[in-house]
Amino acid sequence: MSTATSSKVNEPTFTPSTKAGRITDFVDQRVGGSGILKEFGRKVFPDHWTFMFGEVALYSFIILLLSGTFLTFFFDASMAETHYQGSYVPMKGLDMSVAYNSSLNISFDIRGGLFIRQVHHWAALLFVASVAVHMLRVFFTGAFRKPRELNWIVGGTLVILSMAAGFTGYSLPDDLLSGNGLRIIDGVIKSIPIVGSYISFFLFGGEFPGSAIIGRLYVLHILLIPAIILLMIVIHLFMVVVHKHTQYPGPGRNDGNVVGYPLGPVYAAKAGGFFFIVFGIVALMAAFFTINPIWNYGPYDPSPVSAGTQPDWYIGWVDGALRLMPGWLWDFPFEWHIPFPWGTNTLTLNVLLPALVPAGIVFTVLFTYPWIERWITKDDREHHVLDRPRNAPTRTAIGMAGFTFYCVMWAAASSDLIATHFHVSLNDVTYWLRTLFFIGPIIAFQVTKRIALALQRKDREIVLHGRETGRIIRLPHGEYKEKHAQLDQYKMYRLVSFDSKQVLPGEPNKKGIVVRKEKRRAKFSRFFFEDRVAPVTPSEHRAALEHAAHEDHADHEALEAAGDKSLTH
Repeated sequence: MSTATSSKVNEPTFTPSTKAGRITDFVDQRVGGSGILKEFGRKVFPDHWTFMFGEVALYSFIILLLSGTFLTFFFDASMAETHYQGSYVPMKGLDMSVAYNSSLNISFDIRGGLFIRQVHHWAALLFVASVAVHMLRVFFTGAFRKPRELNWIVGGTLVILSMAAGFTGYSLPDDLLSGNGLRIIDGVIKSIPIVGSYISFFLFGGEFPGSAIIGRLYVLHILLIPAIILLMIVIHLFMVVVHKHTQYPGPGRNDGNVVGYPLGPVYAAKAGGFFFIVFGIVALMAAFFTINPIWNYGPYDPSPVSAGTQPDWYIGWVDGALRLMPGWLWDFPFEWHIPFPWGTNTLTLNVLLPALVPAGIVFTVLFTYPWIERWITKDDREHHVLDRPRNAPTRTAIGMAGFTFYCVMWAAASSDLIATHFHVSLNDVTYWLRTLFFIGPIIAFQVTKRIALALQRKDREIVLHGRETGRIIRLPHGEYKEKHAQLDQYKMYRLVSFDSKQVLPGEPNKKGIVVRKEKRRAKFSRFFFEDRVAPVTPSEHRAALEHAAHEDHADHEALEAAGDKSLTH
């Protein structure tokens, strides 16, 4: 029997001289913290301002957790009836739910309560906005390509979860505004054929508004949804570390490296400072700008119909789609009464279709787009260098078409306010928005693609002929000419170093047949890449430099022959 002895047994051990050092060494020997810090502390991150949107999302989520923890100590998620006896005199003795009563108490009777409530609400809006803008940045720069397709799915899931977290929290005070939002959700649920009414009864605890919805939304808002968001954030950050960070094109940057600064100490210090900047801005907004003044709305009562109520912007597009949907289209009704053996069931398409179809289109395209583009291009390489949006004109145009599609529905959620503020007919506003719902994305696609191609042509001209200097000379024969200056190497590389994809025709299979699926892919390839501006090649650039040198020499000789009497500005 042999005994294996570690060579480290007889090695001298390091003994820290301070108490903090001994505690740190104790923890390090048991969890390996120094190895973790050594591995991740030297992780290199590129430096670009667009990367801050993801950081804003993370920091606003931390603010949400901190402020939400404070609010849970005082909020009572009960729909039981009570009489208000708090400090807000206009509502003294009014019947309301315990949830609304506790919301008023937080606002008026808890020290700092209104401030924390508004910090929480502003941070929620900032969280959804920063996640959405971060996803747009990823889409327009092509950061979703291999190997980051799954991380794109995580980001799309975070968008949905952020909207769900916002809506559940927005509904908790049980005021008139949030109650109207829940009433819309109830109508959408009941429009689901056959099972809609049963789902509504289960969710609300009876006929709307029921007696259980606030408590159930509270559990979702403070427990389930934040836990899943936190899990998604951890997975997202883990994938960022595994895949390494993307970077914008530039000299020395390629798909095999990352040019930037290490996480520690450079980005650790930046991140700490940036967190307090975000926290300070949210605190300033909460202190100076009122948001969701629930005392103005009063407790929820299903009987009155309120005008001018608007949901938070991230939910407004669904409400806008409902407002745009007609009840009849010429002689075709969108509500059908279908007989069944157990009774008549109403199929309310004018509620079901706008509630599900636009959102279904948006999120289906969002989740599948990385695979759609990879199928069209047959590009299975890893991409760590980002695209400039102008260098992927069709993708950029698709993104702007989707953004316009969203904005039209978002504007429709305020159609009544547009009509009253601008003194126009509500029907006219609705008809124009219905028209834009269909043609707006098409116009946005065409305009965006033309602009992107024009910017590519401009880049090509700058590379070939140099940048404009503003210096005008007059030649002896009367011609006015602007002098151009050649670009430096960094800017030159930025304008010419991009992958300009070409149309990929249908390829035959092993039997020499171009199958129908491959023909469809070839059609999409023509749609994506038929309009193309190729980057300047080295030979073109050399020829342009020789031509410019020849022209400069001829101009110089002409000026000398004229005795340098030309005009210069």
